[in-house]
Amino acid sequence: MNYKEFVGQVQHRLEYAQFGQAVRSSRAVLTTLGERLHEGEATDLASPLPMEIDRYLTEADHGQRFDYHEFLDRIADREGVDRSDANYHAQQLFAVVAEVVPPGNVEKVRNQLPDDFDPLFELVEAESSAE
Repeated sequence: MNYKEFVGQVQHRLEYAQFGQAVRSSRAVLTTLGERLHEGEATDLASPLPMEIDRYLTEADHGQRFDYHEFLDRIADREGVDRSDANYHAQQLFAVVAEVVPPGNVEKVRNQLPDDFDPLFELVEAESSAE
């Protein structure tokens, strides 16, 4: 999947009229996720993604410890949305990532994060069980 296809998928899932809105959501979610992950896991998750997108994960200040509420607050601040929209955007964005990234890499991310991050994976699990 190339950059335009990836952002187009995000734009479609979030029902945005403009491409730039999808880019802003992608940056907010993936930068924040990159901050929470250890560098190696962020790199593994990022490697199959388009290079314009993978940098959000790889250029973050890795290994920070914060809970899911802080994760959503950071996304909300970066994106200028409320926490419920941040949660929805994170779930949709991660579902697009999971379409590109091998399942084993997604599982490694899940295993690294505490249980309170389970909502991030709800849509991915629902879509994979529907297949």
